[in-house]
Amino acid sequence: MAPNPDLRASDADRDRAAASLREHCAEGRITMDELQERLETVYAAKTLGQLQEVTADLPEEDLYQLPVPATQAKSTASPARRPSGGLDVQRMRAMWGAWGVVSAINLAIWLVLLVQGSGDVYPWWIWVAGPWGVILLARTIFGDRRG
Repeated sequence: MAPNPDLRASDADRDRAAASLREHCAEGRITMDELQERLETVYAAKTLGQLQEVTADLPEEDLYQLPVPATQAKSTASPARRPSGGLDVQRMRAMWGAWGVVSAINLAIWLVLLVQGSGDVYPWWIWVAGPWGVILLARTIFGDRRG
């Protein structure tokens, strides 16, 4: 049952409405200017009805998080999930970045030992960078097949 719109709103009611508006702004449903206007209205609201008017055109929940009704066919692609068969670009960049940093540090240590040492120093850094790089290259080309 919906609350009586003529009931006085509490500070907690106004805070919940303000938090909801901030979330809608973060999701791109309203602009920063709209957010500011609506927040002013929320904090000036005296009744629950006035709070409901401010958020009447916005969904109460994130629509992508709602379960799909049994009568509706499931979508094959969900915006909340990454595509199957591959890692997303951001994760791949992070993995390659970590590989590059670790490989560069190991190479620098090897070069220092080579310059300071007398003679040949075994290129042990290849055993750190090589297998890891091969695995990353395979995952980049073929995707993540575990999922």
